Amino acid sequence: MKKIVMYALLLFIPFGLFAQEADKEAIKTLIQEAYIDGLQNNGDLQKTREGFHPDFNLLILKDDKLDKLPISKWLEYAEGRKKKDPKPPVEDKKTTVEFVDIDITSNAAVAKIDLFRNKKKIYTDYLSLYKFRDGWKIVSKIYYKH
Repeated sequence: MKKIVMYALLLFIPFGLFAQEADKEAIKTLIQEAYIDGLQNNGDLQKTREGFHPDFNLLILKDDKLDKLPISKWLEYAEGRKKKDPKPPVEDKKTTVEFVDIDITSNAAVAKIDLFRNKKKIYTDYLSLYKFRDGWKIVSKIYYKH
């Protein structure tokens, strides 16, 4: 009996690790396309709409009070910026990302990322995500401005 349990564990542990790695890669791709390329770098805002949940809120701490910026407003700002200058930013003005940590528990995840512009760290973001039937969605964000 112990051998059967041991074999079962050996079969399922790699599958679980593979599934989690696949989820991490899906989350990284989502953040890169929907958030960094889309919102930060005048990219494909349709990818942003697909990657952010419609009820997403950016939580902003100011003077010990929380303000909320819903994704609909953030998209309005991004669309206005894109209308003024539709080209992506030049290389030294482009925002890049470093993935510090992605922690996943079943269908919930938190990604800690650092944003850089011209090789200078500008923000540390904490993105909360849920996995829906159609994939991972960013549902909220808090941040620290460097």
